[in-house]
Amino acid sequence: MDTPRTGRPRDERVDTAILAATRDVLVETGYAGLTMDAVAAQAGAGKAAIYRRYATKQELVYAATVHDLDLQIPPDTGSLTTDLKALIDDILATMGSPTALGSVLGLMADVGADPALTARFQQTFVARQQECITAVLDRAVHRGELQDKPDLDRVHALLAGPVFVWLFILRRDERDIFAHDLATSLARAVTK
Repeated sequence: MDTPRTGRPRDERVDTAILAATRDVLVETGYAGLTMDAVAAQAGAGKAAIYRRYATKQELVYAATVHDLDLQIPPDTGSLTTDLKALIDDILATMGSPTALGSVLGLMADVGADPALTARFQQTFVARQQECITAVLDRAVHRGELQDKPDLDRVHALLAGPVFVWLFILRRDERDIFAHDLATSLARAVTK
């Protein structure tokens, strides 16, 4: 049985203001220069309001630039390939924003250097990404496109790795063609 939450419900306007302020501060100062004080001032919110939502600067920046914990499962398009393309399009749109492009490499360096932060990201953001991938794969199994669900970690790596390289290493922008090609290749790889 779930225990009811006590206290006031979170104000979505504050959530929105904090994330918008984070993006604004990132544009002004870059990832390394971002502080919780600057975000609080820009958002017109107290630091306590930020820390109730995000335990660290890294979580805040990730939520503002890549995706928050409300990442949505893509709608059922009727096929594995087009479901994957919808998911890839969403990832490209969020990770390919100008704010994300200027922040993700520094953010990933910070996360990778801290085992506790890495574990927290695994339990939150990575878990949410994998929930979305699982839903896409489960639908494909249900439709008969896949006999068995493939290894989730491998599919996640095969999806996210090329997106990361495309955006942050190659710095390419032909996203629609890339998303189509990646979705087609990934669907072919998991259906063999």
